[in-house]
Amino acid sequence: MVQWILPLAFICGGLLAGIVFERFVFEKMKTFAANKQLPGNEIFFTSLHRLTAVWFIVAGFFAAMLSHPTTTAVSGVLDKILLIVFLYSVTLFFARLITGFVGVFGQRTQVISVSLISNLAKISIFIIGILIILQTLGIQIAPILTTLGIGGIAVALALQDTLSNLFSGLYLIFSRQIRTGNYLKLDGGYEGYVTDITWRNTTIKDLSNNIIVVPNSKLASAIFTNYHLPVKDITVTIKLGVDYTSDLEKVERVTIEIAKEVMQAIAPEITDFEPYMRYHTFGDFSIDFTVYLRVNEFFDQRIAKHEFVKRLHKRYHQEGIQIPAPERTVCQQLKAGEN
Repeated sequence: MVQWILPLAFICGGLLAGIVFERFVFEKMKTFAANKQLPGNEIFFTSLHRLTAVWFIVAGFFAAMLSHPTTTAVSGVLDKILLIVFLYSVTLFFARLITGFVGVFGQRTQVISVSLISNLAKISIFIIGILIILQTLGIQIAPILTTLGIGGIAVALALQDTLSNLFSGLYLIFSRQIRTGNYLKLDGGYEGYVTDITWRNTTIKDLSNNIIVVPNSKLASAIFTNYHLPVKDITVTIKLGVDYTSDLEKVERVTIEIAKEVMQAIAPEITDFEPYMRYHTFGDFSIDFTVYLRVNEFFDQRIAKHEFVKRLHKRYHQEGIQIPAPERTVCQQLKAGEN
C-alpha cells in the first residue's frame, strides 16, 4: 500500500495544480493580456480554456507511472492513452486558435464567410491531428489514406449535390463576388442582406427580417445584382414633374438645395458627389425631370426618398412651384334611342 502513496500524490498534485492554474493563474494572465491589449489575446486564451488543466493532469499521471513502474503491457496501454489525450488536446487547441483567427479576419474584412472557412479549417486541423495520433501510435497511415482515397470516389459520386454546393460556396467566396453583409437582388425577385455562406447554402435576410435560403450551386449560376460592389454607396434617382408655367431655373436651384440638405442629413460622409437633376420630357401635364443623389448603401435609399419628398413638397409650396396632378375626363356615350 505504501508504494502507491507517491503515485497517488503525483496524480492528486497534477489535478490540484490544474485546478489552481485554471482558476487563478490563468485568469490573472488573461486579465494582464487584456490590459496590455496584446493582439489576439482573447482568441488565444479562449482556445486554451480548460486545456491547461488537462495537461497538468496528464503530467501528473506520467509522473505517477515513472515513480511506480508497472508491467510492460499495462505501462504501454497507459502510455498510449495519455499520449492520445495529450495529442488530442493539442489538436483541439490549434483547431480553436485557427478557427478564432479566421473568424475575426472574416468579420473585419467581410471577404470570407466565417462559418464555411472556419468549419473547413477546423475539419482540416482535426484530420491532421488524427493522422499524427495514428502515426505516433505506430499505425501505418498510408494504407488508410489509400482506402480513404478509393472510398472518397464513391462518396463523391453519392454526394454530388453536396459537393457541388460546397465548391460553389468556395467559388463565390474566393472570387469575391459575394461577401457577408452585401445586399443582393436575385433574378427570381428575392433580395436582401447576405448573413452567411455555409458549406451547403447561402442565407439572405430580406427587409422584412425573413430568411431566404439559397443553395450555393443555384446562387453560383444565378443572375444577381450586388449593390455593395464595387462600392457600397449608390446613386438614388427620383423622377418628378413641374407645371409648364414654372420657372425652370428656379425649380432646378430649389430642387438641388433640397437634395443637398437630404444628403447632408443622411450621408454626410459622401463629400465627393454633388446632387444634380436633368430635364428630359415634355409630358402630357408637366415638364419631367430626374434628380440624382447618393447615399451610403442600398437600404438608405428608402429614407432618402422619404425625406426628399417631404422637404421638396414643403419647399415647392413656399416657393409657389406647382406639381400638376393628372386630369382624366370620362366621356359617356349615350346609346341610340335614349334621351
